[in-house]
Amino acid sequence: MRARRGWREMAAQSRSLRWINGAIGAVIAALALARVVGFFGFAHAVRTAAAPAAPRADAIVALTGGSQARLETGVRLLEEGRAPRLLISGVNREVTDDELMDLLEVSARHRACCVALGRAAEDTLGNAAETAAWARRHEIRTLIVVTDDYHMPRSVAELSLALPGVDLIAYPVPTRFARDELWKRDMSAAARMSAEYLKYLTIRVREGFAGLGRGEGAASADAPAGGAGKRAAP
Repeated sequence: MRARRGWREMAAQSRSLRWINGAIGAVIAALALARVVGFFGFAHAVRTAAAPAAPRADAIVALTGGSQARLETGVRLLEEGRAPRLLISGVNREVTDDELMDLLEVSARHRACCVALGRAAEDTLGNAAETAAWARRHEIRTLIVVTDDYHMPRSVAELSLALPGVDLIAYPVPTRFARDELWKRDMSAAARMSAEYLKYLTIRVREGFAGLGRGEGAASADAPAGGAGKRAAP
């Protein structure tokens, strides 16, 4: 009897372990599927994103890195009068102002008043911080963001965190990398697109935690301090 009872307990434990392993496997498979589906959705959104026909804003920011077309597009929008100011963020410290202005063929009237060159940023997070400081200094409320199409989701996400309340107008610059879906045929291109997607997801997670923090901060600010009916200082 005792041996039979022990066998039953072992069988029950085995069934329980199989169920747990199956549940873990199902969760892992679901997460993997969600990542794959999300990646294809991200790549499709990048490929089909179109720049607005006639944007208007308080300012333009063009992010360096990738193609020179980013900067040329920012200058073109400035010359067309789409905004009165342009920031080029992340300029190489070894490039002089005149060298870059000449390369981009910035008109004399805009060189003197309307083009700022930021040299502090070294990555997208730095671009956002540099742009935010500049935008606050000039009281910018609407901002045209110019960067390569595949880089746009991450750039807008970073800028949204750095500039809450500022209306961001995405102006993606088309790239062959994204539009011709090179990532479907080339492993290095696939790795590049996948890395961009993962970086974008990381920002979204950070954004979620930031939102939770703001919610907790608001809750504590509304709570009575010391039980005396006063509100905590913001």
